Amino acid sequence: MNVHAAALAKAHRFDEQTLAFAGDVIEDLSQHPKRLSPKYFYDATGSELFEQITLLPEYYPTRTELAKLRDRDGEISAILTKGSALGEFGAGATTKVRLLLNECAFGAYVPVDISGDFLKAQAEALRKDFPALDVYPVTADFTAPFALPDAFSAMPKVGFFPGSTLGNFEPHEACGFLRSARDILGQGAQMVIGVDLEKNERVLYNAYNDADGVTARFNLNVLHRINRELGGNFDLSAFTHRAIYNRERHRIEMHLISRKTQTVRVLGRSFSFRAGETIHTENSYKYSLERFAALARGSGWTPRESWTDPAAMFSVHALVASD
Repeated sequence: MNVHAAALAKAHRFDEQTLAFAGDVIEDLSQHPKRLSPKYFYDATGSELFEQITLLPEYYPTRTELAKLRDRDGEISAILTKGSALGEFGAGATTKVRLLLNECAFGAYVPVDISGDFLKAQAEALRKDFPALDVYPVTADFTAPFALPDAFSAMPKVGFFPGSTLGNFEPHEACGFLRSARDILGQGAQMVIGVDLEKNERVLYNAYNDADGVTARFNLNVLHRINRELGGNFDLSAFTHRAIYNRERHRIEMHLISRKTQTVRVLGRSFSFRAGETIHTENSYKYSLERFAALARGSGWTPRESWTDPAAMFSVHALVASD
């Protein structure tokens, strides 16, 4: 956060999380081109909208990954150390982690997410369904270093990072995240991670431009959040969602496009938009198996096993922390 942004945010007596949100928004909207971090999609409304996205017929990643976790749950369980503490980075709905919890003998579950209210509700539901499992939610930005609960310090650790969230990071950021996860989980840790694969561009386009417009509402919700939490005055009808595939960079790009020339105010700052100007809100990188294996090795992890569906749409990987 730059100094000026921090001063503006502190003047409004925000809590720590809103302070970080405010500073990032001011800094990112001051850039050329403008951008917003995708981690701020996930307030309670954004989390609910994303769960709707996962059920859309166009959105293949969730159902494909779920099928692979179901089909290979025995193989995954055989690889993972019994009695481990399972730490899920960016925990959302519990559909995927329940497949692991049903099959694997974990000693504890530590879901980590920036959306505290949504996280607590999901954790409470898990406690009811798995009464013998210790569940300790941690509200934190999982892209930055954080501490696991002390109670699990002596337990072996397994990281879980499904949903191809890794693709939202720039490659150097993905490397940084994997290194950070290795440091948090510690020596001898294991990781189960989902990675979206390169595929037909029309399939990719449809997945991020669904006919029902749920992804558009998800993208626009970040502006609504700025209005609600930071006193912004974005007119959501003056922006439109656009997702395109950047072939050279192997990524889907999501943008919010200004429909007209306009000025928006946030925390006393004015931000001018030209008609057609974009706010770049998210990237979703797609990997080949070989490129992901190289990324993992360069980030302190040794690939142990990988599984893909027959159409090679999505992959699940088991990694072990390198010595």
